[in-house]
Amino acid sequence: MKRYSTLFSLLYIYKNENHFPYFPFFVKKNHTTIILFSNDYLCASKLEFLNSDFCEIFFKNAIMEFSKKIKIGTRGSRLALWQAEFLKSQLAEIGVESELIIIKTRGDQIQHIGFDKMEGKGFFTKEIEDALLRGDVDMAVHSMKDMPTNSPEGLVITAVSYREDPADWLLIRKESMDASLDLRMKKNAIVGTSSARRKAQMLDFRDDIELKDIRGNVPTRIEKLRKGDFDAILLAGAGVQRLKLDVSDLEVIKFNVREFVPAPAQGVLAFQTCSDDKDTRRILKKIHHSDVAKCTNIERKVLNLLDGGCQLPMGAYCERDEDGNYHLWVAKADAWDGEVKRVRLSSSTSFELAEAAIKKLKD
Repeated sequence: MKRYSTLFSLLYIYKNENHFPYFPFFVKKNHTTIILFSNDYLCASKLEFLNSDFCEIFFKNAIMEFSKKIKIGTRGSRLALWQAEFLKSQLAEIGVESELIIIKTRGDQIQHIGFDKMEGKGFFTKEIEDALLRGDVDMAVHSMKDMPTNSPEGLVITAVSYREDPADWLLIRKESMDASLDLRMKKNAIVGTSSARRKAQMLDFRDDIELKDIRGNVPTRIEKLRKGDFDAILLAGAGVQRLKLDVSDLEVIKFNVREFVPAPAQGVLAFQTCSDDKDTRRILKKIHHSDVAKCTNIERKVLNLLDGGCQLPMGAYCERDEDGNYHLWVAKADAWDGEVKRVRLSSSTSFELAEAAIKKLKD
């Protein structure tokens, strides 16, 4: 009994010193030891220690393993770093320390062509996902709209954030305005966007405009507009709001998400982990927004059924009303310069709502 009481004394001391900010945890050693930590009690079973010195060594190893900093993989753009710092602050609120690991992706490296001309999927995620699989980072933060709908084997989206304004914004130079025309842009205006979805829907509103690819992070694109490279640009309002960018010198048109339909999961952050990393997944579940996930799951299911990526000219947006009913809007074209077909569906359940939308698009 003496060796067991020594172990319990160690557990009690470390618990009171707040080395474990999150509970409960199962710690395993050599497949013979299981210890359960919780706020209210401590217990041990299957203890097969030879002496109290071994107990102390084992427990200190457990402390080192579970009190280490969580490594967050992120891109290095200003918006990506805002997203990673947001996740870091969310973890800090539940007592988890973390650090950022910056990773450059293919989407960051290829700046001379638009997304609709790039082949494959996961332009902004693959290199970060590879780092997760190698164990270089413990979790990753992504703009959910950039993520392929099927995670690589061994990875999973464990949690999602709140949803920022999902609408696309049209920013117009004052010199390029014409209040007599739709969207208050002059005739034959040059509009910057590299998104096939935005191109298709923009032409559906104004077929006289000229579309021109634009790349770079959000502040860079806005500066290109100010310099006169474009008459207007299209981008996600969420990025402007999160970075608190001053666009008061520009005309800002905030589209209605039911009319200019955003990308699936636009405005939402996805937190990705290895599927077998149960400890990290348990931590992230504490900051998960399940209400947001119920809608983004439907939006991304539409994209998945169409076997599309972020270069597909398709938007999907879902919301729930106060009675819990689902309302889904989808806009899709066969090409960026093709005719846009629109679908709206409502249902009391999410079951096969995405499938119904696909069927209606094909009718």
